[in-house]
Amino acid sequence: MIILKRPIITEKSMLLAKGGLYTFEVDKNASKIQIGKRVAEKFGVKVVDVKTIMVKGETKSQRKVRKNYKTAGFKKALVRVEKGQTIAIFETPKEQAIVTTAESEPIKLKEKKDFLGRTKVKVEQSSVGAAPTTQRKVIPT
Repeated sequence: MIILKRPIITEKSMLLAKGGLYTFEVDKNASKIQIGKRVAEKFGVKVVDVKTIMVKGETKSQRKVRKNYKTAGFKKALVRVEKGQTIAIFETPKEQAIVTTAESEPIKLKEKKDFLGRTKVKVEQSSVGAAPTTQRKVIPT
């Protein structure tokens, strides 16, 4: 029996993952103990607790034909791991932007966060009149 079917990666689950709570779609007949053991052995983490939710299927209607159909439901598991441990699937790569002029001189960036938590980047004006170009580098963690 396949207990862990797939990780559920959405905006909400990524926010929960930062706090150590990871979301998986699991088999409908799997118990909390089985789910905890499988996550611990597959990802090498210590599981603190497991919460399960039965998600009902949605009733959807077709556009041109007057018929309804029902999508299949599934079981979702929220797994909390010990503090300081992470599961690599839920990690996002961090990007760092380096702004340089046409002469390959780096320019200083000012990062500010607005009230919604979004990052705004401002380029400081320098004495060089060349237009800046952006280069992105992915920094592995």
